[in-house]
Amino acid sequence: MTMIEPAAVCPACVVPPEGLGRAQGQAAAGDQVMQFHLPAVHCAACISTVERGLIKTAGISDVRVNLTRKRAIVHARPEITAETVITALAALGYEAQHLDGATLNAGESDRVARDLLMRLGVAGFAMMNVMLLSVAVWSGAEGETRLMFHWISALIALPAAGFSARPFFANAFAALRVRRLNMDVPISLAIALALGMSLYETALGGERAYFDAALSLTFFLLAGRYLDQRMRSVARSAATELAAREVPVALRIGDHGPESVRVSALAVGDRVAIRPGARVPVDGIVETGESDIDRAFLTGESDPVAIGPGAELRAGEVNLTGMLTLRATAVGRDTLLQRLAGLVTVAEQSRSRYNSLADRAAAIYAPVVHLLALAALAFWLWWAGDLRFAI
Repeated sequence: MTMIEPAAVCPACVVPPEGLGRAQGQAAAGDQVMQFHLPAVHCAACISTVERGLIKTAGISDVRVNLTRKRAIVHARPEITAETVITALAALGYEAQHLDGATLNAGESDRVARDLLMRLGVAGFAMMNVMLLSVAVWSGAEGETRLMFHWISALIALPAAGFSARPFFANAFAALRVRRLNMDVPISLAIALALGMSLYETALGGERAYFDAALSLTFFLLAGRYLDQRMRSVARSAATELAAREVPVALRIGDHGPESVRVSALAVGDRVAIRPGARVPVDGIVETGESDIDRAFLTGESDPVAIGPGAELRAGEVNLTGMLTLRATAVGRDTLLQRLAGLVTVAEQSRSRYNSLADRAAAIYAPVVHLLALAALAFWLWWAGDLRFAI
């Protein structure tokens, strides 16, 4: 299985001309399953680019990208190596790391969120200070006073924007390097042009500078990206919490008394002892004992529930007070806990018709925006004959 949030290629990657639909593939018998972490994936168009690009690689039969977990799940023939897939992803403009089943990337997600928050704070602080200087200019500062405020704004804005907007510049460069467009390309152009024109105007003693606009754009875009990252982290934590409720071992009551066995060795009909403070390992019916059960993960109710013989228990619930003996009615993937985890995975990987609409919109947005901007530049250059004015 494989996966993909925020410093490689990002939102709205333009899809190849041979179609806008989702890649069609079907895993074949004997295929191996590999997982890859894709830190640069940000949007539905990125999913389409990865899935369509990899499915064209000989030996790869199916590709599914999980945007929430930033992982790509690749089904391939046994002779296909992880390096082959990583090379194919690099050709598409996406950095990838091969994962094994035990790899956890929650730390990476937290690191990315902290990095975005730090850049957001710098952009916000610089934006407020430049805004204060701009208010003085808007209020009528003239001559040397206005020029001084512009130069002070430049000294604040240039390093702050260079640091804070680095994720956009890095993503745009990664996309352009493989001859693709994404949403970070127009964003980077907007920031760079605003700063460049402002510096040029300031150097010539001009009346207008746009350092505040460049910083404001950076600040609000970073705010959106940070909130998106946090939202995905919350979704990941929900799936992780479900997984954390799985019990690796259980106390099975056999002919010679209780014995500790792996939960995978339990079968329907086995009798299981549940000690106070332990999680229930399987779904089942209480045969003996009375206790209070914490089933908040299932119902959202924090108050414990008193149960006795004949009560139904679900895997993942916590036995709080008394010793219980349980007769298993569902084990392994048949438990409610496993079915809920499966539903979360399906929800993360499913794509509605609205996702397809987003794919199509993202595929044309970036090139259309650049073409319109180029047309506007050409028109004003022809009309006024002044490149500075046209830009």
